Amino acid sequence: MSLKANFIQAKKASQILAQASTKQKNLVLKILAQELKKQTKEILKANQQDLLAGKKIGLNEAFLDRLELNKNRINGIIESVQQVQKLSDPVNQVLEKRILYNGLKLKKVSVPFGVIGVIYESRPNVTIDVAILCLKSGNACLLKGGPEANYSNQALTKIIQTALRKAKLPVPAVQSLNPEKKTVAELLQAKQFVDLIIPRGGPGLIKFVEENSKIPFLAAGAGICHIFVDDSADLKNAVEIVFNAKCQRPSVCNAIECVIVHEKIAGKFLPLMEQKLLEKTTELLADKKSLKFLKTGALAQAKDFDTEFLDYKMAVKTVQDYQEAIEFINQHGTKHSESILSKNKKHIQAFLRQVDSAAVYANSSTRFTDGFEFGLGAEIGISTSKFHARGPMALKELTTYKYVIEGKGQIRN
Repeated sequence: MSLKANFIQAKKASQILAQASTKQKNLVLKILAQELKKQTKEILKANQQDLLAGKKIGLNEAFLDRLELNKNRINGIIESVQQVQKLSDPVNQVLEKRILYNGLKLKKVSVPFGVIGVIYESRPNVTIDVAILCLKSGNACLLKGGPEANYSNQALTKIIQTALRKAKLPVPAVQSLNPEKKTVAELLQAKQFVDLIIPRGGPGLIKFVEENSKIPFLAAGAGICHIFVDDSADLKNAVEIVFNAKCQRPSVCNAIECVIVHEKIAGKFLPLMEQKLLEKTTELLADKKSLKFLKTGALAQAKDFDTEFLDYKMAVKTVQDYQEAIEFINQHGTKHSESILSKNKKHIQAFLRQVDSAAVYANSSTRFTDGFEFGLGAEIGISTSKFHARGPMALKELTTYKYVIEGKGQIRN
């Protein structure tokens, strides 16, 4: 079947899905949660095929971690499905209403986009996240996952389509496209059938979409995230927060890639941080000021402060004060997630106001920038742009709106 046939089917399915009741949409999610639990062994078997293939071609540990599914992660996926099922339906909500001077009744009403194409790499849980959010918000979705996760993605899509069939909703509402790269180019040209593109990946993918898409897109951008350790920070607590933000799962976009340290506490903090990070054999790439306090670090190159490592590797920078830290973050960050560790209220408020990112934290790990953690059930991606959506994109962000006007024969003079 050609891709055009996939696009046509998705468009037709989206028109039916847009009219589906909340009860119907919740039913498909309820069935999906049951099917995921029932077919856990089959999912893990498919995922093992992907992992074995990944090891053969030499994928690194962090990449394999992104690719891996296990029982705990599948349980987390099921919980996401159940959370989204419980959330309010974002469609047909009256956002605004008023009566105009001429008696026309005007309402601004939330509606689905239609067909959403999502391009993503390596993480098969994204297949479920995208599908459940699109289904609950009345959108059909075309999934273009990476070839490294093809067995897992196909298995999960089959389960989603089983749930759609059992709920008597159109099966083509969720489709996995051919994982080959050429699929992306064709998807980006399908303006007649696809209403929104969401690329989830590195700078290369985002740039390709920017230069080639005929369809509006919302980029789920790279995460060069920072933690700034201020001179008043609780150093023991700061070590634990940095360790969590870097090492709890280094392969995800809300893990930090750089620690910035106030020069007054660098001599005390950096050796403590290094000792803790060595538990995970984390490579530190430090500027000259920081390097003198580290036993195992290497001198950072300029590019290291603009790199999303997604691995047990981290840049380190020492600064004079919080203002220099803020300027450095705004220059080198990707507008994703940033955190300040401090007891100084003035410094905290300045950081929260001045750092230009989708999520800014005080005295916390950045690992919470996540649709599930924010109580959104799941996310389709984390937007680092300022157009339409910013931060975790969930149900509300997958709707647009239209004006509905009711009259009694009014004509304009």
